[in-house]
Amino acid sequence: MTGYDVLAEVYEWLISDAKVPPAEFAASFGEVLDLLPPKAHVLDCSCGTGQLAVGLAGRGMRVVATDASEAMVRRTAELSEEFGASVRAVRASWEELPDRFRDGAFDMVFCVGNSLCHAAGAAARGAALESMSRLLRPGGHLVLTSRTWERVRARGSRLEVGDRLVRRNGRDAVVVYRWEIAPRWEAEHRIEIAIAEVDATGSVVVRSEVLSCWPYRYEELEAALHRVGLRTELSTFDGEAENYRVVARKVE
Repeated sequence: MTGYDVLAEVYEWLISDAKVPPAEFAASFGEVLDLLPPKAHVLDCSCGTGQLAVGLAGRGMRVVATDASEAMVRRTAELSEEFGASVRAVRASWEELPDRFRDGAFDMVFCVGNSLCHAAGAAARGAALESMSRLLRPGGHLVLTSRTWERVRARGSRLEVGDRLVRRNGRDAVVVYRWEIAPRWEAEHRIEIAIAEVDATGSVVVRSEVLSCWPYRYEELEAALHRVGLRTELSTFDGEAENYRVVARKVE
């Protein structure tokens, strides 16, 4: 997770403007949060820098936030303190989740921000979903967001330079993505993410990191969810859209 340890310090530039405020990030999931009982026990798995976890806690939920990156967990704890939110932040990979929490401990598990693609192939992806499913109570829900990898692969290897400056905490930066698309779906793909920050003097400081990912087709994700006892109740999948959301229920 070295790459995400580096990116934790600039992660806010990778989040859309609408999702930087924790309350607004949580509100974007309003329709699925309506499924929860009062003071629900919720896991934000692969929590990043904690915007969603803090937003959920602000809505009165009991929130645990986990990430395999120590730096991401640290940033989540800092954001929780800044907002006075009660979030338990724990460093744990997907594989470690069943050792850290009892089966059926959570009413809802979130795995958002396109994180699932960083599981190293179909077997690891299935194991990650199995871990998350185990932590759900019967009838609980997994909420997952993903890139539309069919669209990503169709566009091939490329360089994407942001068309505007992104402002965070009084600083401006341009976000650049360089995609290395492998010939085969199951092969390792690479994404280099660069943050070109412009300081007050006009100088540019660049920080970048290369991340590995293993993409998947939507139907492969659906099949993997079914294998671990989850049934899709909502899907926004559209082959022409950049991203989609899946809400799957743990079979009772």
